[in-house]
Amino acid sequence: MGGSEGIVAFDITKKFRAAAGTLELGELVKDDFFSLFESVGALEIMDPKMDSGCLAPGESLDEDYDVTRPLSPGEVIGIIDQLFCLEMAWYQGYPLSQTLLTNVYIDRMLEPEPLILQDADFIRERIAKEQRDPMHVVLRAYCLGLVKCCWYINDRIKFEHYYEEEDFVTNTYHRSLLDSFDLNDINDEIMAARRLVHSIRHRIGNELAQALGFRLELRTAFLRAIELSVMRSNPESLSLPWTQMKAVWEMIYQSRHLGQPVPEAFSTKIQRRLASTMPPRPIVKLSTEETYKHFKKLFVDGINVLNVLNYHDSQSLLVLTYHQNFVMTFQSQKPQPLVYIRTLLQSFLFKDMIILGKLSIRHVLDDDLSLVVLPASKFLDPANDLVEAPHHPRYALAHQMELFRQRAAQSYLDIFRAFCQNRCRIRRTLCHSIQDWETVQVDAEEIDQLLRLQIDEKPHVYPPTGDEDTSGVEPTYSLPLSSWAYLYKLRLMEWIVQLGFELDIYAPDELAGMYWYLSDLARHRARLVDRISYFTKLRAAEEKGGATAAQEAAFIRSKHYLYQASFDAAITWEMADAMSNMYAALGRLGLIVPPPRPYSTDELRYDVRMKPFGTIGLPELPSWEVYRASTDRAQVETEKLLEDARLSLEQAQRGLEVVARMSEKESFSVGCYERWLGGVTGQIRAVEKAGVVVEVVMRKLEEKGEGTKGKELGLKVGIGKAAEGEHEWWVVPTVEEIDQRA
Repeated sequence: MGGSEGIVAFDITKKFRAAAGTLELGELVKDDFFSLFESVGALEIMDPKMDSGCLAPGESLDEDYDVTRPLSPGEVIGIIDQLFCLEMAWYQGYPLSQTLLTNVYIDRMLEPEPLILQDADFIRERIAKEQRDPMHVVLRAYCLGLVKCCWYINDRIKFEHYYEEEDFVTNTYHRSLLDSFDLNDINDEIMAARRLVHSIRHRIGNELAQALGFRLELRTAFLRAIELSVMRSNPESLSLPWTQMKAVWEMIYQSRHLGQPVPEAFSTKIQRRLASTMPPRPIVKLSTEETYKHFKKLFVDGINVLNVLNYHDSQSLLVLTYHQNFVMTFQSQKPQPLVYIRTLLQSFLFKDMIILGKLSIRHVLDDDLSLVVLPASKFLDPANDLVEAPHHPRYALAHQMELFRQRAAQSYLDIFRAFCQNRCRIRRTLCHSIQDWETVQVDAEEIDQLLRLQIDEKPHVYPPTGDEDTSGVEPTYSLPLSSWAYLYKLRLMEWIVQLGFELDIYAPDELAGMYWYLSDLARHRARLVDRISYFTKLRAAEEKGGATAAQEAAFIRSKHYLYQASFDAAITWEMADAMSNMYAALGRLGLIVPPPRPYSTDELRYDVRMKPFGTIGLPELPSWEVYRASTDRAQVETEKLLEDARLSLEQAQRGLEVVARMSEKESFSVGCYERWLGGVTGQIRAVEKAGVVVEVVMRKLEEKGEGTKGKELGLKVGIGKAAEGEHEWWVVPTVEEIDQRA
């Protein structure tokens, strides 16, 4: 073959095939200097799906779209609306390479990197400004605002706790997102574009001028909202830009018909010039309706997340009862808030280790301790810190309490941080957190012993027997700190199980057992709350007469909380009992059939489900034999199982109806009352639906007689996804009657 510049090429195909033919099947030949990376790279070469430089016949390396061509107002609206779709796709977790960086105008604006704002333009060598196409001015100003928004959001997310690739992709592919340019200068460009649109409205028509103006106004408001978010004060003022965006977005959606699509202004070829090892990927395309829905929710969530700044009490912020706090109700929305809003919530809560921008960690922790276990307690008296004499009892109290705060504070804050993640990560994080709370509880028990010596606490008989002779009952102490830690640990264990239902982790034939375990945890919590209430009432009675108005108010506040917490534990207990009995009966009747599992056993699956709780000392994990017997209840007739389920549902419904009548303050849901009430209402509907299922099965069993199973009952049971039910933590099956002759 021919050669050039001293290089001669030879066709070695025949020699290569002949040499390869001498190899045995499975034998490999490898050059020691030919790495795995190079071998994979060789496989990618000229593969259109893997090689970003592979060109089709007649295809050019760069896009041939002319960014200097004149644009009509309709085309500018069409390009901006398509950018809305790509922007929302990026917020949802798709990379910039498949979204905003596929736009030719943005690509030309950012590459090569502009050094001054005038260079941040898709037409670098252009004519004088006064002679420029007005639509180019509008599009450039919009793109400047969009890219600056992306930089702010990307920067905010990177500084908070999130999961790369799972939640969000922060990779900018070595493209600068105008981070070095002042926000005020970019705002000036947008305002100049808005004035320009206003000045030419007689030429393009009022309708098009308004449509362009709304889009520019949205970008200005978005930048303002992001800028104000660092303040963490005066939520009413901070919400103004979000409210403005919400209103403007409706006007933008109504004017979407004015847009003229320009698909050639978006190209996957740009990916070839990005600093990425990924093969070329298609552009992510959201529909106009999806984009509208997600942006609308973004603005609503942006307004709602600011309510967390209105601190009322620790339990309204993060309470130990179901969905009765701001963080949990906000994060449990369907669909869940976007990662930017979730990181914004983290910033409000934790930035600079100052809670909500105004509270110390100690303030929130002491508020929580006061509400749950230590109302008006001398343990939390700030005057203790003023005592400097080492032998004074108050000095010892302050020292021991500070040791406890230092040990518990991080574990306490980690719960808030965990609930700022996506739902799967919340559960995984809580599985690790309960191990830490086990240690916190042990440490708290030691500090409780030291504290009771300082105040000379007298033991009391608990539970009270009601008899005069209490010689057979061992007196006990209140142990407030360890009770507080134990209460949190129990609640975390319940949340792990409940999130398992929400995330559809458990198979249908496992639901009876997991609801029984949830019921067992709720029993422990109910007993613990009752114990805390008993010792709180004793101390309130001892302080009666000598208590100040503030101390009496603290006792009343704690009493209300414990009353509500007791209701919550009892409702969870009853509902879980009912669900366990119902699913046990359905399994016994052959209406739920376990799938074949040749490589698994029930006991092995039990070990897997209970693995997060295996190292917990209290409450002790039930053995497989106890779990199996408690779930199957083989000694109980099926009709009795269903009757027990019906009675438990009635008890739960009565409790929920009482809870639903609680006010915002009584329910400790200040700032999130509507979301909290929605959760209670969902539980009531789940109870009603479960009651219908139980009644139908009981009626059929009564008609057919005990021992009738499967299709002979004339019933078909379906179990859908938890998110599609009335409440994501109560998986209620559907039951329909079928023709037995079919």
